[in-house]
Amino acid sequence: MQLGQAQFEQGVIVDVDIDSLVVEGSPRSTGEDQDHIQALVEVWAPLPPVLVHRQTMRVIDGVHRLRAAQLRGDDKIAVTYFDGTESDAFVLSVESNITHGLPLSMADRKRAASRIITTHPQWSDRMIASATGLSPGTVSEIRRQAAGDTLLEGSRIGQDGRVRPVNSAVGRELAGKLIRENPGLSLRQIARAARISPETARDVRNRIHQGEDPLPKPRVRARPRPRTPAEETSRDRIAAAEQAISTARIAARVAAVDRLKSDPALRFSETGRTLLRLLNIHTLTGAEWQAIIDSVPPHCTSIVADLAHEFAGVWGEIAARIEHQTVEYG
Repeated sequence: MQLGQAQFEQGVIVDVDIDSLVVEGSPRSTGEDQDHIQALVEVWAPLPPVLVHRQTMRVIDGVHRLRAAQLRGDDKIAVTYFDGTESDAFVLSVESNITHGLPLSMADRKRAASRIITTHPQWSDRMIASATGLSPGTVSEIRRQAAGDTLLEGSRIGQDGRVRPVNSAVGRELAGKLIRENPGLSLRQIARAARISPETARDVRNRIHQGEDPLPKPRVRARPRPRTPAEETSRDRIAAAEQAISTARIAARVAAVDRLKSDPALRFSETGRTLLRLLNIHTLTGAEWQAIIDSVPPHCTSIVADLAHEFAGVWGEIAARIEHQTVEYG
């Protein structure tokens, strides 16, 4: 999420009166979890400071920690302030509650996404997905329902902070016109004017130099031959078995990550929360991964594939080092 580092007082923690804090507007529809509060009461180690919106003194993240402090009879609590709009404070509250502590339910995440679409309509589906813990496809569907199946025109801000047109074809057409009329423009100048990435601008320029249209032609898939009844039955059975195995693996993966999220040793340390965020990415379903794969632009496929292979190697190395450490110190 690109809310801006300047909006936090980095490293500044202050003690404030508990009675001065406001608890309202939480994205959690089920309210507070008394068992979780009691578990925090019994934690002897110092808990992370509560995140508070300075302008309203509303608790953005840490309501359960606040309640635990009240049960202990504390008058003050450690606080870190956030300076920004109330709508940005809500986004931060949602993001905080999907990365650590007691995770938001799927229904709460969808409601939060619907609200963020209203308050931040210029944000891309991927950017909202990163803040709510949903897939970009789910956010896109929520946006379509909120807009009555009419998509917003113009541009949106992506997760990387760059502004891009909703319809990339418009940007490509504009880039083509700029290249023809001003062949001396740099790729960055073209990309900035057309609101596309420099790589897309490069692809458009190469197409024009080769006498092609700025827009890539849609891929035409060859029609598969009709399958025989025997092939149909056999392949359907194989597909159903593979789907069942995949579903079971995903369920086991999600359960394992959820167990780790409930471990205070990970929840209440910065490195632990970083690990939980990384692991949570890999709990997406096959359909959600496919939606992400389908959204990769043709000119980015090789780069994304290379990075995926490299990251897979990184995870393999991490697994080996953790296993070695377990054997050495276990």
